[in-house]
Amino acid sequence: MLQQSVRREQEYPQQSSAQHEPWKEKVVYQIFPRSFQDSNGDGSGDLPGIVSRLDYIRSIGVDTIWLSPVYESPRVDQGYDIRNHREIDPLMGTMEDWEELLREMHARGMDLWMDLVLNHTSDQHRWFRQSRSSTDNPYRDYYIWRPAEPGGEPPNNWTSYLGGSAWEYDEATGEYYLRLYNKRQPDLNWDNPKVREEIQGLVRYWLDKGVDGFRLDAINVVSKDHRLPDTDESKLEGSGYKHFKNDPHVHQYLRELNEKGFSHKEGTVTVGEASMVSMEDVARYTDPDRKELSMIFMMESPSIGTDPNDSFKEREWKLPELKEIVARWEKELLNRGWFGLFASNHDHPRMVSSFGHDGKYRVESAKMLATLVHTLWGTPFIYQGEEIGMTNSPFESVDQLDDQMALHYYDSRTKRGEDAKEVESRVLAGTRDHARTPMQWTDEEQAGFTSGEAKPWMPVNPNYRGINVQAQENDPDSILNYYRKLIALRREHADVIVHGEYASLLEEHEQVFAYVRRNEQRQGLMLLNFSEKEAEFELPEDIGVCLESAYRLLGNYPAEEGAEEADMGKDSLSRTKGNVVPHVLRPYEALIIGGLKPAP
Repeated sequence: MLQQSVRREQEYPQQSSAQHEPWKEKVVYQIFPRSFQDSNGDGSGDLPGIVSRLDYIRSIGVDTIWLSPVYESPRVDQGYDIRNHREIDPLMGTMEDWEELLREMHARGMDLWMDLVLNHTSDQHRWFRQSRSSTDNPYRDYYIWRPAEPGGEPPNNWTSYLGGSAWEYDEATGEYYLRLYNKRQPDLNWDNPKVREEIQGLVRYWLDKGVDGFRLDAINVVSKDHRLPDTDESKLEGSGYKHFKNDPHVHQYLRELNEKGFSHKEGTVTVGEASMVSMEDVARYTDPDRKELSMIFMMESPSIGTDPNDSFKEREWKLPELKEIVARWEKELLNRGWFGLFASNHDHPRMVSSFGHDGKYRVESAKMLATLVHTLWGTPFIYQGEEIGMTNSPFESVDQLDDQMALHYYDSRTKRGEDAKEVESRVLAGTRDHARTPMQWTDEEQAGFTSGEAKPWMPVNPNYRGINVQAQENDPDSILNYYRKLIALRREHADVIVHGEYASLLEEHEQVFAYVRRNEQRQGLMLLNFSEKEAEFELPEDIGVCLESAYRLLGNYPAEEGAEEADMGKDSLSRTKGNVVPHVLRPYEALIIGGLKPAP
């Protein structure tokens, strides 16, 4: 067990009444339904397929599922273009299938968080079909329409996140509508009270059906500067963000949505996807006294390896940069707000390929990265397949891709005269499709994802014969079983790992990520090697604890030969007695050390 420490570098901030809310101790598993499990042989994952795998998900230690969109949709953007928010897409199943999923989850003590897309709809949504029918239609103001400039140009110079103008001309009514994403995803006008009332009713509808929470897509762009001024930026994608990200009205609208929507059911949890936020922004969104959102995703760290002005261009980064990001979020938001932690999701390439080593050290680096995500202050999110170390897929051509962002990027860059091979190389490395290949369940044909004659909608990664759930279930040293131990450890020591303070060590070391998690009574030390080479280090003398009294709680390498071990009980997590703090970490090694007593 983590032992008492009397050393305190600073007074601990006063804890708010919401500090130990139960949802903060949850571990969340994200499912991208189309790629998870196919139950009917049509090559697409579906709701009955998810039901069939609930016992597996629960066995990891997960108690919450975030379900990516399953609403009725033409699927221009994999369900993030919603045609009807109150119906299930036939590709996914029926409403009865969804209700069975919810019942089976609740029977296992699991919560369901639905993905809500509230910035835009499909252009096939009934609201938009009415809106574009005439300029005086009652639904016209549900979206953001403007007349052309005198020369026929768009109303301003903002660019879409897919490139090109953020405005789409509509021949029927002779005006432009705003669409920050695909031209078939028109932006809603949140300044219209009727739109906000519709959204509030939508939230209450799903809460009445039994949903426990929501992940809110692109929530910090819903409020735009109604003056729609030109921007002085020259970004090819997403310029104008200063006028639509974190707009002052967004806080007013979220408090209203909380009062008239989320609070309809006690205990509703809300997670905001919000990029380009400051610490003050996050604190405002998630301060429990402001009653806006429960948490915001830490988006900054998963994007560290990409150019901020070009999401498909890689940039070199060093470990101290990542440490600085983590320390800033961990320290500045302590007892002020809350955030979700992830290293990959449906919008990012695979974690182990991006930040670890997907070859020789795939197993070690996957475990090391998991250790980081699950021992920081915040709520950890696991993306499907991450728990078995799934890797990026060996795509060879853009013709194999479905990712609309990648395809638009390729088209726009090559039309500007950039070298097609170089652009294709960038796209194949950074496409979101790496995260969307089917879940690898077995070494059988199509990885056990589908049993029908239809090919999977996205090709299975060919390494599935070696990387799959079945192969790891009974291997005590597998990535999957490491996750189980890690989550059990996090729960056992929730007072420190979930709620305790973060203190960084070795901040300038370019291989070792070291930090202490602690509260007024107990503390633990985390040591992570972020490289494929051995890493030498010396902990500072003023760490304030007697390291000789430490226990090795968990590691991704076997304990040193001859070390004395003790059983921690039902979790079967070993701890090693004696001085277990090394001076050298092996490639991608991770160590969690407890039992730290005050220094003599």
